[in-house]
Amino acid sequence: MSHAFFRAVPSGRTEVLHPEPEAGSGWIGGQLRGMAVGAVLARAVERELVLRERTDLRPVRWTLDLFRPVFMRPCTIRLDVVRDGRRLALFDAILIQDDRPVARAGALCLRPGPTPEGICWSAATTADPPPADRAPSSDQDRVYFSEEEGWSPQAHTHHNTARTGIWHRPIPVVVGERPTPFQFVAGLADVTNVVTNLGSSGLEYINADATLTLTRLPEGDEAGLFTLDRMAQDGIAVGTAAMYDRHGVFGTATVSSIANAHGPADLGAIGTPSSTLAAG
Repeated sequence: MSHAFFRAVPSGRTEVLHPEPEAGSGWIGGQLRGMAVGAVLARAVERELVLRERTDLRPVRWTLDLFRPVFMRPCTIRLDVVRDGRRLALFDAILIQDDRPVARAGALCLRPGPTPEGICWSAATTADPPPADRAPSSDQDRVYFSEEEGWSPQAHTHHNTARTGIWHRPIPVVVGERPTPFQFVAGLADVTNVVTNLGSSGLEYINADATLTLTRLPEGDEAGLFTLDRMAQDGIAVGTAAMYDRHGVFGTATVSSIANAHGPADLGAIGTPSSTLAAG
């Protein structure tokens, strides 16, 4: 693991998270990318589940709110247990920086069980991962897709009006730790902004949130997003993408975004800063 979002340093009864260069945003220098914020809050929820011996539960809904700038400075996390029931648990994870909340996430966890025999309608969405020769190389985290151009590592190749997608490898959240599947997809959900809002003039929207819904966690060290739907009016856009791995679609991710026509300096460091919106 040659790179990670944070370095964790114990401090009394808590833990201080020091951002690493990998956590830096491609939109604004000195701020954290949304991927890093989402992933580290997911890590806090997972640690609480282990502490409570609730590994029987599975994360099913994850909602991240990016409501203030998060700078490249040390931060801590507060974890609130809203409900810890037999089949359902609900947690709020809050990122604290300079003694005030700057981002939050809510995690709904359910206990899996047998699937009923009844048959319900389904859209049966499918998405194809990149072939082996187009997958991210060992020094890449992602490759991009559009129906017009196919797969390539350069985002600018896909500045068009076609449906888009992305294929991603996990980025370690904390130095010395292997990212879990949940940490991976909790961060990846933020990239839905790129998938749904990349268009003919590049990326002109920035998201204020990300909501992930899961039927299972990804298998293996790869996963992707593929645009399902997008609506935009008066500078506000809502986009939804399917999340999938090489075994099929396992969830969806939705973002609410606002116009930011200046665009990021580095699409490879998107997710969002957290948050250009809050910074005005």
